Formats: sequence, structure tokens, C-alpha cells
Amino acid sequence: MFPRLETKRLLLREIHQQDAGALYDCFSNDDVVRYYGQDKLTSLDEALQLVDFFAKNHAEKRGLRWGIELQGTSGLIGTIGFNLWSPRHKRAEIGYELHPEFWGQGYASEAASAIIAYGFHTLDLSRIGAVVLIENQASRTLLTKLGFEAEGILRRYIYQDGVPHDTQMYSLLRE
Repeated sequence: MFPRLETKRLLLREIHQQDAGALYDCFSNDDVVRYYGQDKLTSLDEALQLVDFFAKNHAEKRGLRWGIELQGTSGLIGTIGFNLWSPRHKRAEIGYELHPEFWGQGYASEAASAIIAYGFHTLDLSRIGAVVLIENQASRTLLTKLGFEAEGILRRYIYQDGVPHDTQMYSLLRE
């Protein structure tokens, strides 16, 4: 069963096929994928494939991706979750994105705080990492605010639009 999390303003829930339109709106936006290390979506079919990818990762215990919805509404404003989840090694990497309409309102911080608590207390993670393009100052600021520490630079780690980018590795350890 997929975990459902609630915060004061958000519902974090399983992503379904009917969310493909919202995923497409988000992942086809140049501003959203600029620092993502992934090509933007070009069709609704690609969004449907992304839904299947998230479901398969969860089923195989390799990842866990929630859709982010505002409380009392329907429709995703973004997604958040764990990539490269390794239950054996008690670690995962956090990833997230929001549609630009919802930037700067504290939603990413609120959603991240909820899944970090879930990761440490329910999934028994001891480490949550994050890999962020150096140019993505907003994400770097968010991670620092959440208590993540910078560990080092991964040179030419992610290609975006055929161009290599250095990334900063961050981690948050369970106390």
C-alpha cells in the first residue's frame, strides 16, 4: 500500500494515470527542467510512462514518489520523493519539483520536511542525500534550510541539454 502523508497545507499521495496531464504541465516546462538533468516531456504519452516508472520503482523498492496536492483541491502541483532508495544500506536521495505557479510559497520545504520524517522514522533511513546542479541556487538554499550539509562537488555529473554540469552533493543524517 502506498503511504499517504498530510501536512498543514499539502496532501502527498500516490501518482495515478489521471495525473499525467499535471505531470506533463510540470515536466514540459523549461523553468522546471532547467536544473533537472532530464529532457522536458514532449507528449502526454511520456507523462504516462513517467507514472509507470514511479509505480515500478515503488514496487521494486528502488524509489518512492509522491504527488503533491494542495489540501482541499484536486490536481498535482508537483512531485517529491526518494530516488536510489536502498533499504539494505538505509539511504536514499531526495528529489522534487513544483510547477512555477507554486514557487516561493514554502510548499517544497513543507513537503520535504514530511518525507524526510517519513524516511527516517518509517523507512528507517540513516542518510538522505541530494545531488543539485551548482547553478540551482533555490534548491541549494532549500536543502541548507532543511539541515542538509554540503559534502562535495561531483564534476560533470549531470548533462542537461547536452551540456555537462557540476553538482553539489548534500546529505542529512538521522541523529
